[in-house]
Amino acid sequence: MKSYIPNFITLLNLFSGCVAVIFALEGNMKLTALFVFLGIFFDFFDGLLARKLNVQSELGVQLDSLADMVTSGLVPGLVLFYLLGLAPQPSWESSDLLPYFGLLVTLASAYRLAKFNISTNQSDTFIGLPTPANTLLIISLPLILEYQNSDAINAIILNPWFLIVLTLVSCYLLNAPIKLIALKFKTWSFKDNATRYILIILSLVLLAVFQFAGIPLIIIAYLLLSIVSK
Repeated sequence: MKSYIPNFITLLNLFSGCVAVIFALEGNMKLTALFVFLGIFFDFFDGLLARKLNVQSELGVQLDSLADMVTSGLVPGLVLFYLLGLAPQPSWESSDLLPYFGLLVTLASAYRLAKFNISTNQSDTFIGLPTPANTLLIISLPLILEYQNSDAINAIILNPWFLIVLTLVSCYLLNAPIKLIALKFKTWSFKDNATRYILIILSLVLLAVFQFAGIPLIIIAYLLLSIVSK
């Protein structure tokens, strides 16, 4: 019976992602973000529970990636679609098609998840930016617009060229041959998990100081710490 518990948690991730999609299509970024956060929360704990209960299975691996494809694949693409629709449109004949450019992140996420499923060397580290981390980066942008109303920051976020570059960088990082820290604790020892604890503490500080604007800084810190820790 206990083998079903992690899969049930994974399905809660998928459910949260589906609800986030509905709100994203309605342009309600607050509730989109809420259900994305819930989905990522469930995504973290399904694997943790599977390891603690010793019930890891191939079914769980596949189900986890299918859930992530919605919560951390489709949703960030839709958020970029929304932001590109808000941004001042360039004077191109096909500028009305620009929002669809954001869906490249969905395609790159699908490719990254498929590679992860057949990979045999991503138990202790990730190769490429995990889709949940990339999703947190993207979902932070409408939250910064909503809650940290700064003309300077808003002008950057709603600049179409910024969003185009961000989309391309996200697609690259998702599939880049870069080894990144996996937040998987086999023990709670500080010595064995020093980089993980530093990242968690730094993340809390950045969130406390910069609120939602701290999320992009956390992702940058995550990349830098992973590179330095090698």
